[in-house]
Amino acid sequence: MGEFGLNPWVQVRDFFEAGGPVLYAVLFVAVLLWMLIIERFWFLRSAHPRAMQATIARWQARRDVESWYARRIREGMISKVSMDLASGLRMIKTLIAVCPLVGLLGTVTGMIGVFEIMALTGTGNARAMAAGIYQATIPTMSGLVIALSGLFFSARLDQRAKEERDKLADMLRYY
Repeated sequence: MGEFGLNPWVQVRDFFEAGGPVLYAVLFVAVLLWMLIIERFWFLRSAHPRAMQATIARWQARRDVESWYARRIREGMISKVSMDLASGLRMIKTLIAVCPLVGLLGTVTGMIGVFEIMALTGTGNARAMAAGIYQATIPTMSGLVIALSGLFFSARLDQRAKEERDKLADMLRYY
């Protein structure tokens, strides 16, 4: 039993019912966003260090590291690692931008419900209008919370990708 004697799953169900069908779209975007964020952190923690070591080993195995041709190879190696680091970051940023817009769609659909109630009952039924306004604000709030939390982790991923790229550039020195 959760706080106030309610099952947490019942509270989640009630939240989704109050937010309307658009809240399921917000949930879908949130799940996709967090899957991509977790994948990027997993990549930085496990796959990237191995790729970095392999790139450094290939560079150190070269005899020629000073010619124009060697410098282009070095740039290509750094570029490949940089592309791997940046993979998925655009999609994460796009989903962050989409979250508030999907939430705004919930606001629009909720307000349409309010206007329908006003058309049917007039402006005297404040309780019915409040339910529609409540339904209009939940998806917007949810979309903004997801976008803000995603923005924080996206900035961290961006910063980490730049740090790793710079670290590789330093390690692939000219002798």
